[in-house]
Amino acid sequence: MKYYSTQNPSNKVSFQNALFKSLAPDSGLYMPEVIPEFDDKFLNNIPNLTFQEISHHIASLFLSNDIESSKLKNIVEKSINFDAPLLKLNKNIHILELWHGPTLAFKDFGARFMAQLMGFFVEDTSDPLHILVATSGDTGSAIANSFLGIEGIKVFVLYPKNRVSKIQEKQFTTLGKNIIALEVEGSFDDCQKLVKTAFLDKDLNKDIRLTSANSINIGRLIPQIFYYAYALSQIKNTQKVVLSVPSGNFGNLTAGILGMKMGLPIKKFIASTNINKIVPEYLKTGIFSPSSSFQTISNAMDVGNPSNFDRILDLFDHSFNKIQGAIVGFYFTDAETKSAMKEMYSKFNYIVDPHGAVGYLGLLNYLNSHPELTGICLGTAHPAKFFDIVKPVLKTDFKIPKRLQSFITKKKNSIQISNSYGDLINHIFENN
Repeated sequence: MKYYSTQNPSNKVSFQNALFKSLAPDSGLYMPEVIPEFDDKFLNNIPNLTFQEISHHIASLFLSNDIESSKLKNIVEKSINFDAPLLKLNKNIHILELWHGPTLAFKDFGARFMAQLMGFFVEDTSDPLHILVATSGDTGSAIANSFLGIEGIKVFVLYPKNRVSKIQEKQFTTLGKNIIALEVEGSFDDCQKLVKTAFLDKDLNKDIRLTSANSINIGRLIPQIFYYAYALSQIKNTQKVVLSVPSGNFGNLTAGILGMKMGLPIKKFIASTNINKIVPEYLKTGIFSPSSSFQTISNAMDVGNPSNFDRILDLFDHSFNKIQGAIVGFYFTDAETKSAMKEMYSKFNYIVDPHGAVGYLGLLNYLNSHPELTGICLGTAHPAKFFDIVKPVLKTDFKIPKRLQSFITKKKNSIQISNSYGDLINHIFENN
């Protein structure tokens, strides 16, 4: 299967090329030329399949021409080796816990699968592959830990100074080896702009092998389809399911839409955001108006210009009516987010992080006018990753998992840079 640029559908490349280039030369995002469809046998049998079996089947629909089945199965087993349980909170509200991986965030699915793919395709380890990744928190920790120690790959994590939680920061600034953390004076959008500028820099790309591990990379999106299918395998009534997705850069929601286009019985998607409300506003007005991002307690969603919006437009043929038919959007303030955290704790004895609380609010808002439907909100991070926020809001103590505790005691090692492109280039070559 070939992959085309959202800016120019005639610009097609192989999956390996799309994986390593991330961004097309015309600044478009890569998409599969054909969206494969699930057959009835798979959909009817899905409740009887394991998570790994579901994941391997989906991966093979996209990658069977690039990787033989046994090797692809090995990649799946190495990367998707943890659960994503669906918990029932009441008769029509569920939460899909996507934080049971090594860094306790949903980004582990895409990061680990992509790391295994790149490790499989990398041949010349004497000429390092340089991965640039912008993060507002969990992407950096997932990517850094997934690629740690992989021969022939160097990872540069760009993150906004003072805008990620301390635990998140420790997860990618304490690793060393082939992981370099760059602490940027600015916002996540500044970090993302630096990464995109680097990919479009022809001179830089002649000098070094460069790729991205952000959700602009198609290698991140494919494995995110896995858990949407797995969620539906765990629920009895799949005919009336709506999913609320806490959204920032909109890669997670885009993967869900791909799954729906492949045939998953999903009635509606709910794009749930914080006050960075660019997409919810678009869904009301039809006007996409990027802006500077605002800092919130749900920092992973502090995005003022979501990259994957181009993919959403592409998936619906740039039709506002089609997009509006599939997605509804809501946004919430920090005060509302904290209130939802308290509500989930008092009603369900469930401790949720701020992002999961935003997802819960979006689902609640939609179900209020559609009580006959079954809803799933995505739990994207373990609450301990936001301990300094969750504890004072809920006024309760809870255990920090040992996986996180091990990072807290380590020494942070980052390089502070400005948000100028020249500063980034200098540090890439200094660490080459």
